[in-house]
Order: sequence, then structure tokens, then C-alpha cells
Amino acid sequence: MKTTSRASVCHVLALMAGLSGLPLAWAQAATNPAATPEVEQTKPVAAKDLHDRVFAVINGRAIPTSDYEGAFTALIRQRFYHGQIPENELAGVREEIKSKLVQRVVLLEEAERRNITPEQAQIDEVLAGYEKRYTNSPQWQQNREMLLPGLIKQLSEQSLIAQLDKQVRDVPQPSDAEVRAFYDKNRNLFTEPEKIRLAVILLAVDPSSPATAWQATRDEARAIYARLQNGADFEEAARLHSSVYAEKSGDMGYLHRGMLPENIQSKVDQFELNKVNEPIDTLEGVAIFRLVDRLAATPRDFADVATRARDLLVRERQDAAWKELIDRLVAKADVKFMHAVSTEQREGAKK
Repeated sequence: MKTTSRASVCHVLALMAGLSGLPLAWAQAATNPAATPEVEQTKPVAAKDLHDRVFAVINGRAIPTSDYEGAFTALIRQRFYHGQIPENELAGVREEIKSKLVQRVVLLEEAERRNITPEQAQIDEVLAGYEKRYTNSPQWQQNREMLLPGLIKQLSEQSLIAQLDKQVRDVPQPSDAEVRAFYDKNRNLFTEPEKIRLAVILLAVDPSSPATAWQATRDEARAIYARLQNGADFEEAARLHSSVYAEKSGDMGYLHRGMLPENIQSKVDQFELNKVNEPIDTLEGVAIFRLVDRLAATPRDFADVATRARDLLVRERQDAAWKELIDRLVAKADVKFMHAVSTEQREGAKK
């Protein structure tokens, strides 16, 4: 078999991690045994080797520096535009990754303590999906034997944590009295938000149009606005000129807060009922709005939202149970970070 560079292996892993949601860092480590010490250290490790190879030791389980580096890279790609992290957020991201590394180890240990086993049928199904999807990929065929152990390991760990999560979230159903108390304490969750009904005459302009096109549209909108001020019918004008809702005479229907861009919403908040407002620029063009109706926020009766209140309370208790487990396991974990120099730290030192 041809010699495969680590860069090409990482490329395939990155592709598959992005498609499947697998943690890239652990998949990389699993395909490089030399970088991953045994789960339990069976013999002393020289201090220099430990510093070079291990990022942390959690309950005796060695976490390679490659895990941290891969997790750092994956998080940056997912969260920050163009992979650029603001300097003031770097420390927080580092701590977040360290925390997640610890959580993953202690959750896997808890799953093992509870004798949870991976759901092999689901793992086989995912692997079969990879085989089908990449059957014509030379890169996959070349690296398949090297990648499979890491993939199987990660799928197994994901299965263990998912089943543990399911067990922990199996909380007792709340009583009717508890649901009612939750409703009384969280009335804001069961309030119908304010709604507004708008009508619009939109003169569309392509965002990339030159300034002259925008100005010509503004001039046309102001001419229409002047006619409306002199008594012209808004609905007829909408049918003749609007590029949206023309068939409904400009009626946009009822909208709740959050459906309009904030800069438009702030203006609508100042509108008076049935008054035609001066043209304003929007992303789609120049618009003339009329506020048709405004409905105040309305609390919903308990009888109407009892089922939703029960679901929200159950979810709250499930989340609390999961968080309590993680906090308890982390609090009693024996964690030692080795302060190894990682890729992102070395790159940061060059700046």
C-alpha cells in the first residue's frame, strides 16, 4: 500500500467529521497510536515525554495534545468567520475546550460504570453510510483501513454518551400542581407577543444597483407618497406599484416582533394607526408602510397552555439533571493539565 501522509489523512478526517458531526480531534488521535498513550498508564513516563505527548491526565487517562489542538481548530472553524478568533475571546475558547475534554472523559467513565454498551446496529449503519458515500473516493479507499479504527472508536463513544444522556433525562413526570406552579412563575413564557398588521408599497431595487438607481427609486416613492397624502387610495397604489403583496393590496398580515429587521421595527414602533408613513430604505428597496392594526401582548390561560407548560418543565428538569451529573463528575475528577505547547499556542507566539 502507498505511504499516506498525515496531512492527507487529516484532510479525509476533516471531511468526514464535518459530514457526520464526529469530533475531529479524537478521530485524529485514534488514527495515530504513537500520539495516544494507553488509557491507563501501566508504567512511568519520563517527564519530558509526558510534557511533549500529553496535554492533560484526567482520572489517570492521558489526553494527547493533538486532542486539544484538533478540538481548537474545529471550534474556530465552526464558530468564527474565516477562522479568525478575536484576541479577547481566545482565553475563553481555550478554557471551553479544556472543560469539554474533561467532561467527555468523565461522562465516558460514568457510562462504563453503569455498564452501558454501544449500540452496534447504529454504528454499523453509520459506517455503511460512509462506505456508500465514499465508495468512489480514491482517498477513502487508500486510507480506509487507517481511518476505520478511529471512526469506530468515536462512534462507540458517541453512542455511550447518548445513552447516558437518555438515562439521566428520564426524570419523573411532574404533578399537575407542579405544572401550575411553573406556569404561575413563568407567565412570560405563556404570553402571546404583541402583533402588528402592516401594509406596504415596496419599490424593489437590487442591492447591487448603483446609487443613481436607488435615488431614482426614492424619487418615485416620494411622488407616490405625495399622492397618498393628497387622498390617493393606498390599496390601489399597492396593487399598481408594489413588487410584493400587490395581489393583497399591500397587506402583509399580522407580524410579531422579530419578524422585521430591527432597523425597520424601531421605525414601526413609532407609527400611528392608519397613517401613511414617509418612504424608507430597506434591503429590498424603498418602502412606504401603513400600520393597519396593533394587538397588545396577551397572557394565555393555563388551560390553553397546560401541555406546553408540562413539556417545558420536564425539559427544564432534564437539563438540570444532566448539568448536575456533569458538575458532580467534574468536581470529583482528578485533573492535571500538563501545559504542553500546542499548535495554536506556537502560532500565536509568532504573531
